Amino acid sequence: MKALFGAIVLLLVVIAGLGFYRGWFHLSTNSTEQKSSATITVDKDKIQADEGKVKEKVGEFEQKAK
Repeated sequence: MKALFGAIVLLLVVIAGLGFYRGWFHLSTNSTEQKSSATITVDKDKIQADEGKVKEKVGEFEQKAK
């Protein structure tokens, strides 16, 4: 059970790192004297565009494999 939890956490960290690297997620902060806030923005259009590119590459790979 401990190994499964560790694997899930590692997978989430990899996805988050890839997401920030690819520009899927953006982190912005705002602070005043009394309060600080952080906002994470998800760029769904960028994710869908990258998903389309991956599907195209997989299709090309399947054609070459046949």
